Amino acid sequence: MTHVFVYGTLKTGQPNNPRMTDKGNGHAQLLASAVTTQKFPLVIATEHNIPFLLNIPGQGHRVRGEIYEVDEPMLTFLDDFECTPAMYQRSQVTLEVEEWLGPAGDKERWAPGSVTQAFVYSTTTYQPDWPSLNHHDNYDCDGHHGLVYKNHCT
Repeated sequence: MTHVFVYGTLKTGQPNNPRMTDKGNGHAQLLASAVTTQKFPLVIATEHNIPFLLNIPGQGHRVRGEIYEVDEPMLTFLDDFECTPAMYQRSQVTLEVEEWLGPAGDKERWAPGSVTQAFVYSTTTYQPDWPSLNHHDNYDCDGHHGLVYKNHCT
């Protein structure tokens, strides 16, 4: 099993979260909410208003999201869904746990404030103006940013 940090449309309550719970894609178990230990620019871009985590450590904000435990089929699905490596890259990120959300068994390991690592999908390929877009610390498709997500995946 592998840990993956999601910060955008795959989070609970967001438009693509059903892809995380679709058993046809593999297994995914929500474990915890977390925040990156480093700052990154989280921007909303393209005509589809997609959230992108730019791989520019030290800029932006500490980004909030969720940690999932996924099996190999789900990881393969996520790589395809995230257009890896053409659009996104999958790399390790260090996270600070905010709240345990998973089953009771591993709660002690995931205490608030504990530090862990997970894979994250970020991009090093982006338009020159993206780093100057508004940076967000948390993504919600109905957020204060007013940029409505346009699902381009069917």
